[in-house]
Amino acid sequence: MPNRRRTAAGLTAAVAVAGAAVLTAAPTAQATVVDVNYACVTKIGPKDAVSPVDIKAVKSGSGYTITMSFEKGVSDSPIELPKGVMTPRAELVLGGAASGTVKVKGTPNTAAIPPDTPIKIGTLTGTFTPTKNGKVTFTAGTLIVHALGMDAAECKPKNNPAPSLELDVTGVAGGDDTPPAENDNGEDDDNGSGTELPKTGPLDSALALGTLGGTVLLTGAAGVLWLTRRTAR
Repeated sequence: MPNRRRTAAGLTAAVAVAGAAVLTAAPTAQATVVDVNYACVTKIGPKDAVSPVDIKAVKSGSGYTITMSFEKGVSDSPIELPKGVMTPRAELVLGGAASGTVKVKGTPNTAAIPPDTPIKIGTLTGTFTPTKNGKVTFTAGTLIVHALGMDAAECKPKNNPAPSLELDVTGVAGGDDTPPAENDNGEDDDNGSGTELPKTGPLDSALALGTLGGTVLLTGAAGVLWLTRRTAR
């Protein structure tokens, strides 16, 4: 019985270590609120405004849901904007392991905006689908305020802002840092038809260890229970 207890304790510790390894190896994102100095061209002349911008990413399927939030308005209107007539949109400039832009869009204003009052932008949402692994940065780009059926303001950063988000992308099939699985002959196996899990690195090894440890631990508990009942008879 003492030997079984020591074995069970050892397997439990192995599962705990595997779980910690999985958490440590999980993809991370570093977000920073960045002050963006916008120069806006509006229907009533140029406007300048500084707003802290926050960009976040949440994993969604094979991609990420990207949100862009503004803490301050960047423009105003000389007349009242009725409910539902203003919709903002923006571009986020990609860097690092990706290039191009990601388009994000907000929802129409839920309340009337008084005249000569900074227009609250709110939260803009879009989708980013990576094509390779690596660190990807997201930087505030052009912002458009669409109101009363026209693009009422076009605002561009003029202070060369730093990225608001750095996303560590992993697990993309065919990405630069994802080696292909090998079959029993040591050759690349792209069809995924094998019965064994592909050995892609420490993360998969930790997962396999956790699964194995949990299975053995459950089996050991059942064996102890069976032996106890048999002895009682």
